[in-house]
Amino acid sequence: MDPVDANPPRDSIGAAADAHAAAPLLNCLLREAGEPAEPSAGVHRLRGSGRLLRVRGSRRPTHPEVRTEGVWHALTHTDLVKLVAEELRALTGLANSELPAEMLDSREAVAALLAARAQAPVPEDAYRRSEQSLITGHPYHPAPKARGGGPVTAWLPYAPEAYAHFPLVLLGVREDAVVEEGDTAALDALGSAPPGYRLLPAHPWQLDLVGGELAEAFADGRLLRLGRTAGAAWPTAAIRTVYLSEAVREGGHEGAREAPSTSEPVTGRAPASDLFLKFSLDVRITNDIRRLWRHDLLRLRRTDRAVTEAFAGSPGAWLSDRGYRTAAFAFEELAVLVRDGLGGHAPDGTTPLLAAALTESAEAFPDNPSAHAADPEAWWEAYLRAVVPPALAAFHAHGVVLEAHLQNTVIVCDASGTPVQAVYRDAEGVKLLPDVTRAAGWERLVYCLFVNNLLEIAGAMTEHHPTVDPWPAVRRELERHGDVPEVADLLDSPTLPGKTNLLLRWTGADGAAARYRPLPNPFRRPPGPGGRPPA
Repeated sequence: MDPVDANPPRDSIGAAADAHAAAPLLNCLLREAGEPAEPSAGVHRLRGSGRLLRVRGSRRPTHPEVRTEGVWHALTHTDLVKLVAEELRALTGLANSELPAEMLDSREAVAALLAARAQAPVPEDAYRRSEQSLITGHPYHPAPKARGGGPVTAWLPYAPEAYAHFPLVLLGVREDAVVEEGDTAALDALGSAPPGYRLLPAHPWQLDLVGGELAEAFADGRLLRLGRTAGAAWPTAAIRTVYLSEAVREGGHEGAREAPSTSEPVTGRAPASDLFLKFSLDVRITNDIRRLWRHDLLRLRRTDRAVTEAFAGSPGAWLSDRGYRTAAFAFEELAVLVRDGLGGHAPDGTTPLLAAALTESAEAFPDNPSAHAADPEAWWEAYLRAVVPPALAAFHAHGVVLEAHLQNTVIVCDASGTPVQAVYRDAEGVKLLPDVTRAAGWERLVYCLFVNNLLEIAGAMTEHHPTVDPWPAVRRELERHGDVPEVADLLDSPTLPGKTNLLLRWTGADGAAARYRPLPNPFRRPPGPGGRPPA
């Protein structure tokens, strides 16, 4: 049953939620705490206890079973969470009560999203559908859909997976308290502020989360409520980043899920037709509390200038984080970042799609061009030509380490669905040399671009086209970049770095402190005459 177009019964939603939530959790457990025992039978040995775990499938494992006293026992999602906690205690010697709760919260969030999605009209715009399709989410995170443990009613109206759209709240900040840097002029086009104040848009959920902290500022006049925008924004896959587009109007033709109405008057002008805004949210989503942290904002302009310069003349495109505006008395809580829209970055007649959507199920994103490609090998080669050269050139020629993972990559396709360009985004995740060493930067780039991005796209594509071998094309693409010294070693390396999100969260490590576990390199160059050329 298609959860997008139908209204599935509750037990069907529950089973689907179990499967969506179990797949990434199993991926983490098998990558970080398991080892193959009988690969052909899907059997793995868990390193903490030595127990055997059996699953079906590989890219998105299902139907977990544990062997006890010679008998295989099926695990519910709750059973699986308990098993993971036991294994990690045995493996690390540490206890953690917070992460299992997040795992359960993630599953409940998926169930709520599936139920809401089943009743929401599907947006007409393909790009929006791609951004709002991530029902499974990060395929190697133990709780990719957790929403901070709050009630569903608090976050569901703002959930991209439920096809949400909503107006932004407009605040006025007294001019002597405004802090800003870069080009923030687009914010002033959203409405009007009274004399002595500057306009500051806010995400409604953001205000719900920090409203109590702002009571004094509202009381003494440093902060005013000015109403809300006349038009609506819609949330991208990042949840706290919204797209302001002429395509969405409250009561407009798309009719997707709207946030509940508020008592605030509609006083703002319609949003600009092509603009992204990124907000702070005091909610843990995947590894981090999603605030716009002061230290990141203070280096934003330097980072964005470096990336913009790196993309000058590049075959790829960069969505510039132009600047930010906030209030001095709530620097992180009220910060808003202004980002380029897609206009001018995607050629006329093309369709941008979030790359992460290409790894979701056909039910979640039926528009997937790789699934429908008449020549899948040519499609894959075009994808590689679009995403690899800009990222490698930025690193080698400019010392810019893009966070080129699936959620930061927008792939632009022509009318036939063939990739023609990659658009990258999010200066917050970019690292610059020599702020990090070249070796550390390269490891991060390999993880983001090759493990998180290419391996996942290749895995999804070969599910649709089982006869395609994607790895010779990756080798050929890399061999075109022999000027990058690290490429030869990458082609000959037996392993790739796989990020250990489960252990990172279990041990309470900082979300930015990436730790890696070696994974088999599927595009390793074969030895012999077809392998590495002699020096």
